[in-house]
Amino acid sequence: MARIFITGSSGGLGLEAGGQLVAGGHDVVLHARNAERADAARGALAACQDVAIGDVSTLSGMHALADRIGALGDFDAVIHNVGVFEGRTRGETEDGFTPTFAVNVIAPYLLTATTPRPRRLIYLSSSMHRSGNPGLSDPMFEARRWDATQAYCDSKLYDTMLAFALAQRWPDRRINAVDPGWMPTNMGGKSASGDIPTGAATQVWLATADDADITGGYFLEKREERPAPSATDPDAQARLLAYLEELTGVSLPD
Repeated sequence: MARIFITGSSGGLGLEAGGQLVAGGHDVVLHARNAERADAARGALAACQDVAIGDVSTLSGMHALADRIGALGDFDAVIHNVGVFEGRTRGETEDGFTPTFAVNVIAPYLLTATTPRPRRLIYLSSSMHRSGNPGLSDPMFEARRWDATQAYCDSKLYDTMLAFALAQRWPDRRINAVDPGWMPTNMGGKSASGDIPTGAATQVWLATADDADITGGYFLEKREERPAPSATDPDAQARLLAYLEELTGVSLPD
């Protein structure tokens, strides 16, 4: 039996992964942005161990959630599932970040850096990472014309780069990226062709299975796939980590 924390798990793929894990006999702590969503998550998965509340669109919210995670004790695995897809208008958080970059990229980095290190870490990517721009000259679209799709593609490339960089940095851990497929969630839309239980199954497998003793991979439906070449570029990974450290004031432990 393992103990797993899942970010962004009040609905969609995160909640589905939680349900599969509980059905497999594991202890699961969910995460919700606010109390209302936490109550809904508890109602949907009463067997979960707890629901941690925290708004990861702001640095203060990320740090508060990290404190709550730390207070809950050690986890065997963490699934970094939280993500957003912004609309036609560029938003900005209280810290001056776009919500896409804050939630999709900074939150996984900061939570990883400031919480106890589990044996397994899983980061949600997307096939759209292949259209991402690995450069960091304007990740917040301050000069570029706002493009929500491009911002999302960029963020998923950064998530994939983060997973691979961490796999190299912490070789005693099992750290991987997952493409769940195009799923009919609130973010994916009703027209999506995927099946949500299938979309969550790879994360569950990587978090718990004995035969998933793998690190530094990119997976779709439990099969290792080849990611975008830019995702495996060690220089690009180093630039991303340095940039995230600069933005947050938090460095990754050795």
